[in-house]
Amino acid sequence: MPQPRRSKKLVPLSTHLGRVLIITAAAFGFKSAAADLPPATAKALRNAGIPEKNVAVWVQEVGAARATLAWRADAPMNPASAMKIVTTYAGLELLGPAFRWKTEVYLDGDDLILRGTGDPKLNYESFWMLLRNLRGRGLRELRGDIILDRSYFASMQAGPFDNDTYRPYNVPPDALLVNFKSLRFTFIPDGDKAVRIYIEPNLPGMEVVNQLKPGAGDCPDGTRAFREQIQASFQSQPPRASFLGTYALSCGERELNVALYDPQEYFAGIVRQLWSEMGGSWKGTVREGSVPPVAKLLYVHESEPLSEVVRDINKFSNNVMARQLFLTIGAERGTPPGRTEESARVIRQWIAAKKIAAPELVLENGSGLSRLERISAQHLAALLQAAWRSPVMPEFVSSLPIVAADGTMKKRLLSGPVAGSAHIKTGLLNDARTIAGYVLDRQGKRQVVVMMVNHPRAPEADPAMDALIEAVYRQAIGRARPTTNRPGSSSARP
Repeated sequence: MPQPRRSKKLVPLSTHLGRVLIITAAAFGFKSAAADLPPATAKALRNAGIPEKNVAVWVQEVGAARATLAWRADAPMNPASAMKIVTTYAGLELLGPAFRWKTEVYLDGDDLILRGTGDPKLNYESFWMLLRNLRGRGLRELRGDIILDRSYFASMQAGPFDNDTYRPYNVPPDALLVNFKSLRFTFIPDGDKAVRIYIEPNLPGMEVVNQLKPGAGDCPDGTRAFREQIQASFQSQPPRASFLGTYALSCGERELNVALYDPQEYFAGIVRQLWSEMGGSWKGTVREGSVPPVAKLLYVHESEPLSEVVRDINKFSNNVMARQLFLTIGAERGTPPGRTEESARVIRQWIAAKKIAAPELVLENGSGLSRLERISAQHLAALLQAAWRSPVMPEFVSSLPIVAADGTMKKRLLSGPVAGSAHIKTGLLNDARTIAGYVLDRQGKRQVVVMMVNHPRAPEADPAMDALIEAVYRQAIGRARPTTNRPGSSSARP
C-alpha cells in the first residue's frame, strides 16, 4: 500500500492534557495516571525501531475508577480496523442485535425490481436463496429488465483506498451489494502435476489463463505475498485472470477473492448464471431505477441478524461490511439516504449521550480503512468500558477475536498462558497498528487493554503488543503515577 500522508503535528500534550482528562474524569471518575511501559513491551518496540512517542496505551480493570497504565492516552491516533469497535458497538445499541436488513423484490409488468437497504451479507448463498424464493412464489420466467433501486444509500464519489483496485476491501458501499461484487478463485493441487482453478461464481465471459506449475517451498503468508508468488494479474474489460507462477504444494487448497466487475455487470452475470441453473432464462438488461407506486411487492428477503453480522465484521475485520453498517446507522437513526456525514453525526451524538468527551474523534467510513480516522486510546477504552456495562455486551464481546483461537488473533500468542483468555480486536495499516479489547487476567479480573502504534514500522509492533497482553494477564503492569509534564509525552501525531 502507498504510505499515508503524514499529518501535521498537534500541540504538545502538556497544553491540552488537563482539558481532555478533566472532562473524562468528571464523567467517569478516571484519574490521570500512567506508568512505564512493561519492560518486554518497551524492548520489543526498541527492537522494531518504534519510538515510544509513537505509541499510546490504556489499561484499566473493568469498572475500576482509574487506569493502571496510561501512556500518551489522549493523543489522537489512527486506530486502523480497531475503529470497527466504535461502529459495531454503536450499531448493536442503536439498531439492536436482532436488526435485519431487507431486500424487497417487486414486479412492475414484466420488469423485476430489487430495492436494497444495504445488507452487508447478501452473499452468493443468500442471493441464491432469494432467487429460489422467487421461483417458489411462481415466478418462472424473467421477460423484462431487472431494475436496481439503490436509493437507500446516497451515491458516493470516493475512490479506492489504494492502487490494489481489485481487492474486495476496495469495493464501495452499495445498498444492493451482492456477494461483495467478488469472484472467489480456489486453487486445488492435482498431485504434483497440475493446479486446478475453480471459480465461484463462474460468470459468463470470464477468461482464465492458468499456467501455474506445482513446486516446492513454503506457502506465503498473506494475500499480497500469495498473489506475487502465483504472479496473479487481472483486467476487467474483458474480464480476464492470469496465473503464471509456481504454486507451492505446501499451500494445499488456497482461495483468492477478486473484484473485477462493475456492480450492474456483476449483478447481471450472477442472475444469468443462477437463474439458468434453476431452469429459467433471461435475456433482459440490468438498469438503475426506483420502485414505482404501482409495483407489486413479491418477496422480502431478510439478512442474518445484526449480532451475526457484527461477528463477521470484527472476527475477520471485514471492511466492506463495516462500511455498510456505518451507512445503515445514519439511514436508520438519522435521515435517509445513508451518508457518511449523517452516520458520523449520529454516532457522535450517541457517544456524547454516554458522557464520553472525545473531541479528537474523526470518523470517515467507520471501518478503519482510512488515513483520516482518529481516536485516542483513552476514549476507545472508555467505549470498551461502556460496552461491558451495556445490555448488548454478550453480543459485542463475543464478536471480538479470541487470542490463539479465531479471527485475526488465531495465530497470535499460541503457546502463552493468555491463549483463550482475551478478546482482542486488531487493526493494521502500513503505518498504524492497534489492539483493543478485554483480557481476563490470571486472578480472574477483566482488564480493558488498548495499544496503538502510528509509525512507518507499525506492522512490526506485534511482538510489543503481544508482550503487553501477556503483562496484563500476569498483572505485571507497573504502579501508576501522575503524568503531568512527563518527559517525551508529546501528543504529536506521527
